[in-house]
Amino acid sequence: MPDSGKISRRFFEERIAPNLGADRDDVAVGPKHGVDFGVLDIGDRALVAATDPVSVLPDLGFERAGRFAVGIVLADVAVSGISPSHLTVSFSLPPEMTDEEFGRLWDAVDAECRDLGVSIVTGHTARYPGASYPWVGAATAMAVGAHDDIVRPDGARPGDDLLVTKGPAVEAVGLLSTLFPDEVPLEGEALSTAQARLAEADCVRDAVAAAAAGEVTAMHDATEGGLLGALHEMSEAAGVRLAVDADAVPSRPGVETACEALEMDPWRATTSGTLLIAVDPVDTDAVVGALEARGTPVGVVGRVETGSGVIVDGADIEEPNGDSSWAAYERLLEASGAE
Repeated sequence: MPDSGKISRRFFEERIAPNLGADRDDVAVGPKHGVDFGVLDIGDRALVAATDPVSVLPDLGFERAGRFAVGIVLADVAVSGISPSHLTVSFSLPPEMTDEEFGRLWDAVDAECRDLGVSIVTGHTARYPGASYPWVGAATAMAVGAHDDIVRPDGARPGDDLLVTKGPAVEAVGLLSTLFPDEVPLEGEALSTAQARLAEADCVRDAVAAAAAGEVTAMHDATEGGLLGALHEMSEAAGVRLAVDADAVPSRPGVETACEALEMDPWRATTSGTLLIAVDPVDTDAVVGALEARGTPVGVVGRVETGSGVIVDGADIEEPNGDSSWAAYERLLEASGAE
């Protein structure tokens, strides 16, 4: 049986990339493995678009689950440096989801979109036999702006500084400790500190603030495969080598303790909300200052170099095979007795 998660780079390059429908001149940035968004040329404007599954976790409460879901979808457009402006969403709801529950979810989606200036322009909503949580649909986020303002996914250049916000495993630790409070081997303050990380699993506002502060050349949201996966994806997209000092990478309270308790490698665990940013050294202080003004921890963790691959503390580190949070999730799910 194929592994869970994203399809492999090899399958993408062999079967997907050569077969992308009609070849149109208005596609300025098309699909590429590990790249967050595409770009269409609409006259003198650019339309940035990204599509993601919609994940709804009822145990978070439908209000919180709605805000979390829309943040994940909008993040892949926000890393273009252009503020998300439009959203389409299709819901394939489980039959057991009531109108009242969906209403609470939708109210949260609406509130977050209003706060970010995002308009929902079309969609589809229905219940279907076989549909089940958490994967209940898909959505496409869009942003409209000038071509020159786009932070390209393959834009990292040798000589750029490398920044990381928040650090590894923020999302994984926050989610697992919140969804399985009785099964996670943490108690008291250690548990509540881990659960608090879930509030940080959002990067839309950080991405827009960073791009506005200086010459950001590339940004990436560290999702599947975690921070290490994001490093490899940025390296591959730009054809560069990334050299990282592990001690300079931020680490949020409770993450290390929770990862040890869950036997989860933090650098290989999904961490939506954590940004990997390449920036011209002239503007590094300005970008760091803009993020810190938002209360976002950020570290200057290394440099972009000529070459390929990822070096951490002088050693070549291979691309992760999968995500370390999956095994932890499966163990906790089994321990909880849930199906």
